[in-house]
Amino acid sequence: MNVKCLEFNFLPVNTYVLWDETKECAVIDPGCFYKGENEKLAEFISTNGLEVKLLLNTHLHFDHVFGNMFVEQTYGLKARANDADNPWIENLQQRLSAFGLHYDGKVNPILPENVLNEGDVIRFGNTELHVLHIPGHSPGSLVFLNRKENVLFSGDVLFQNGMGRTDFPDGDGPALLKGIRTKLMTLDPYTTVFPGHGPATTIGQEKRSFL
Repeated sequence: MNVKCLEFNFLPVNTYVLWDETKECAVIDPGCFYKGENEKLAEFISTNGLEVKLLLNTHLHFDHVFGNMFVEQTYGLKARANDADNPWIENLQQRLSAFGLHYDGKVNPILPENVLNEGDVIRFGNTELHVLHIPGHSPGSLVFLNRKENVLFSGDVLFQNGMGRTDFPDGDGPALLKGIRTKLMTLDPYTTVFPGHGPATTIGQEKRSFL
């Protein structure tokens, strides 16, 4: 599996494009906010001859979904995520206002048929991603694990030298810490972790902080 990280928007967010030898690909957390960022994502996909099969969100905080509408409309897809985070989409303008931000785009709520839950397996090309639900940063936070290649896309659950913030009204610090310890720190220590912000790390490196 090939992984390309593109850093988008003013926060900024790591957007990942994953593909294998079939050229089928998945886009995780398109954070594209500016027109030029949409064009950069599309150019990378086109230049590499990729066919977008999946749009995945680790969670639905606004910085991770700014590009959802662009990807949906450009490639004829519907985003997939956990619906416990739907209020972040349904009340997008209100949530943005709380941060002093305004966004005049539209992001559709995740539809029931696109909901991802613990234990689901996502497939594209010859690649499988296993879904783990680890609430705390948000109620619907998911991570995507490629067990065959020991690669994890952790969203804002786990970062290099830390975990996601839990000071939002729907955050839960103890739940996040429990999920990290029981579901992530038990993985192969050589598992590469690609987080929603910042540089990649490994499970082995992060065990020093959580065990």
